[in-house]
Amino acid sequence: MAITVTELAEERIHSILCKRQTPEHWLRIAVRGGGCSGFMYDYSFVSSPEEKDKQFEFNKVKICIDAKSYLFLNGIEIGYEESLMKSGLTFNNPQAKRTCGCGESISF
Repeated sequence: MAITVTELAEERIHSILCKRQTPEHWLRIAVRGGGCSGFMYDYSFVSSPEEKDKQFEFNKVKICIDAKSYLFLNGIEIGYEESLMKSGLTFNNPQAKRTCGCGESISF
C-alpha cells in the first residue's frame, strides 16, 4: 500500500509552493504525540527529504514521510477541504481507530 493525494489537494499544495517561490520543495508529513486523541498530524515544506524518508512523487507535488510515521500513515489519502468554517488539508487514514471532532487528532 502507499499514499494517495486527491486532485484538489495536489493543486492546492502546488499553488502554495509556487506562491512561496519554492515549487521544488517537498511536503513532509509526520505523526506526533499530542492532541485529545493521542496523536496529531504534522506537516511542513522542506527542500529535500531526509535519508530514510519514504518518498512519493505525484504529477505536481512530492511528499516525504519519516519511516516511523509511515507505519501509521501507510494507505492514507490526503485531501483538501474548503468550507465556511475551515480550509486545509484533510487526512483520510484507514488505520485510525478514532478521531476527535476537529479532525486534527487521531488514535491508533
